[in-house]
Amino acid sequence: MSWDLLLWLLALCVLLALVVQLLRFLRADGDLTLLWAEWQGRRPEWELTDMVVWVTGASSGIGEELAYQLSKLGVSLVLSARREHELERVKRRCLENGNLKGKDILVLPFDLADISSHEVATKAVLQEFGKGFFNGLRTELATYPGIVVSNIFPGPVQSNIVKNALTNDATQAIHSDADQSYKMATSRCVRLMLICMANDLKEVWIADQPFLSVAYLWQYMPTWALWLTNKLGKKRIENFKKGLDADSSYFKIWKTKHD
Repeated sequence: MSWDLLLWLLALCVLLALVVQLLRFLRADGDLTLLWAEWQGRRPEWELTDMVVWVTGASSGIGEELAYQLSKLGVSLVLSARREHELERVKRRCLENGNLKGKDILVLPFDLADISSHEVATKAVLQEFGKGFFNGLRTELATYPGIVVSNIFPGPVQSNIVKNALTNDATQAIHSDADQSYKMATSRCVRLMLICMANDLKEVWIADQPFLSVAYLWQYMPTWALWLTNKLGKKRIENFKKGLDADSSYFKIWKTKHD
């Protein structure tokens, strides 16, 4: 075989590999390290069974779904949010559908925005369980013994955010059943979060396209990312004011289906 033919075959293989990677990226719903961990890494079912996880924002959305999936793994839970009655509802469902007993779930209402309450709440959790893996609390808590911190950045997921948005009148909320089918299912987002936890990843991005591409753009081309964000920002605000989901009008065609 001639060197010219060998080099041509090598170049063809490299080009094919790049095309395959590009196609994989266009269908990706998380950063490449996270997706590699999902494929070849440790399983949450193996790694998280003896852990204590403090879920902030546990009364709805991602936090609520995270509590449900963790309860099925037998993970001890601390549930925090401002609305205690909603936390009790989540606790009941965890006990009904999960593998926990009442002593395995601590309901700890508090306002995450009240920084002065963090230390008291943290000491209460450590006194109850002695260790923790925290969702929603940042690296200022990393100095406490037994606490593992991961930064997880989710993109748009199906939630009630539009129903809780405000109109031009700050006292009036929008009540809309806007289409959110183009967004990532909350259950999928949480599953990827569990993969992150099981593999001790320190930072992950979770989003369908094109939101994932925007995250990479911010990381590697921030000037272009700022320009794009400014362009799209006005349209997103207009959508909210009209009772529409912020991005559905121009990103719906990108929706990637996941079971």
